[in-house]
Amino acid sequence: MAGRTAGAAPTAHPVAEAEATLVRHYRRLVRLAYLALPADRDRHSRVLAAHAAVQRALPFRWTRADRPSGPEADRTGLVDRTGQADGSATTDPGYAALRLRVLRAALRPHPAARLLAPRVWGLRLFTPHGGEQDAALDHALAGLDAPARAAFALREVEGLDGPGAEQVLREAGVARPAEAVAAAAEVPAGPDPELSAFDPCAVRVQPTDLLRRRRTLTAALAVGLLGLTTTAAVLGGGSGPVGTVPRPAERSADAPADPADPARLVRVAPDAWEHTARIDFTAWPARGDRREDGALLGRALAAWAQPGPRTHAEPGTDSAPPATPPQLLFAGTLDGTGVAVLYDGRRIARYTDGSGGGLDLARADSSGPTTAGAVVLGRQGTAVRYLLAPWVETAETRRIDQPDTAARPLDHPDGITPATPGGGLADCRGATVLQLHSSPVIAEKHAFVLADLGGLLPAHLTYTPPPDRNQPAREPHEATGPDALQAWARAGCAVPDGTPGVKQLNLWAFAVQPLPQNAGSAAWFCLRADRWTGEGSAATAVLLPTARGPQRTGGGPGRACSRFEQDTVAWTWWHSPQGPDYLLAAGSRRVARLTAKGPDWSADRPTPDRTLAVERPARSTVQVEAVLDNGNRITPPH
Repeated sequence: MAGRTAGAAPTAHPVAEAEATLVRHYRRLVRLAYLALPADRDRHSRVLAAHAAVQRALPFRWTRADRPSGPEADRTGLVDRTGQADGSATTDPGYAALRLRVLRAALRPHPAARLLAPRVWGLRLFTPHGGEQDAALDHALAGLDAPARAAFALREVEGLDGPGAEQVLREAGVARPAEAVAAAAEVPAGPDPELSAFDPCAVRVQPTDLLRRRRTLTAALAVGLLGLTTTAAVLGGGSGPVGTVPRPAERSADAPADPADPARLVRVAPDAWEHTARIDFTAWPARGDRREDGALLGRALAAWAQPGPRTHAEPGTDSAPPATPPQLLFAGTLDGTGVAVLYDGRRIARYTDGSGGGLDLARADSSGPTTAGAVVLGRQGTAVRYLLAPWVETAETRRIDQPDTAARPLDHPDGITPATPGGGLADCRGATVLQLHSSPVIAEKHAFVLADLGGLLPAHLTYTPPPDRNQPAREPHEATGPDALQAWARAGCAVPDGTPGVKQLNLWAFAVQPLPQNAGSAAWFCLRADRWTGEGSAATAVLLPTARGPQRTGGGPGRACSRFEQDTVAWTWWHSPQGPDYLLAAGSRRVARLTAKGPDWSADRPTPDRTLAVERPARSTVQVEAVLDNGNRITPPH
């Protein structure tokens, strides 16, 4: 037969070849699209969009002229991370063309593409979390623009070098590919190609809100029935009275969301806190064994929608109904009673069933990993049960007055603790506090202390160590170290405010004063309470060698001893064991001079150690003032 060589294999159809190439490298292409897609989507949407981008890369027509060939195909072909070329890619230049189509779809997603993406009904898909390094990488990629993410994907998934990645990006239509490759190189590390954290083909599934789906189906059936009834009425020539208002069941599904509808409660994925830079109550998932109990949730929402005699709002908390559907944090049975906890972005609401229950409201805006660390679910006498944040890995309890005693482990299945002793800090009777340890996903070796003050949210305890004149002012840090625990054990009950609504309590050890006659030393503290409302108060206190507890020397509302007012001075009378009375005064780091004036005497001295001791035969009314190193004068807080 002329023009035909015996034994030659028949030529495959170009589209069939492209399909075979796509199927062979499907997983790699999908991973490439997933990394390059915009970071403004949730993981469910990104998984579906990545699959859609690869599936739509298969053309309807494809001639051989459409495929790269020769050196260009070899240079942009598939290369393993080991640096060895994948022969199936370099010998199949169609892969490079498919990869190019996938990148173009990921770099410039069309708005209509979301409508054409695969649909999954009743399930949410998301890639499993691969660890702290992958969470940090995901956060870093979110800060890159689309070309830089695509460059990162080409280098980490495809194994291309810089020039190869630039060439592919240039062909994909990127205006400045060199800048994109340089930005991608700033990301510290890439994912292992075999890890599932960035693999949309290895996904976890979770059901969506079952109660909402049931209500949506019911509403859809009602709307369909209404449509059939209306059509029959129109065809039959009948009409209702002009201006008739539809009944609630007949209203459009586009009506504004009803904040009191349990089906519209906001629910967060269980691992949302692992993949967000906002670690507060918005990252809490819904927990509890009655999350789908519409009756309990309905009662909680109704109680919030119509505040009444059983509504209790902490000071400074608005009791008005939520403007939008709130977020569900918890719904379950606690000690035989139904409890639901909701959050509307500004307030925590806890609803409790029964005659002794009701609705409790507390401010919770501008929270963080520590101040959103726990919510009080219920009380029985002085015992408290908490719901801990999902990022709390381990929990312990400890007596505030026993700093040398080891903390006791506290079980918290599904975040719920057993009954734990409480007790106020201000009563000096040894309150029990929570010591919580964050997951390494949030911060390595991070622990913090929370104290119950009788409200919905425990207060965060911090500690500021004594100053160093040659160093900048120190910032408060967690009250978990030995020095911090000792200081809180000795002076904690001098807090200026130990009532519900306090967000943070800080204890600042601002001076240590050697006492005359070798009688030991006095420790000076300033304790500050900051409330959720933004208000605050401070109190100075001194701990003397023979005293059973701290002696408060002054204080009041304002911003004393805060980061806005970091200079302070305090004074007190002290009776020496050998008889004389002394006026003791001490100042903070920047105090250079102390003055004291009585009815018939005065003392004005430079104070290198920021302390003053004046022997007086009798106690009298005095005025104490401190001069700072810049010449400004301050007086004790009052």
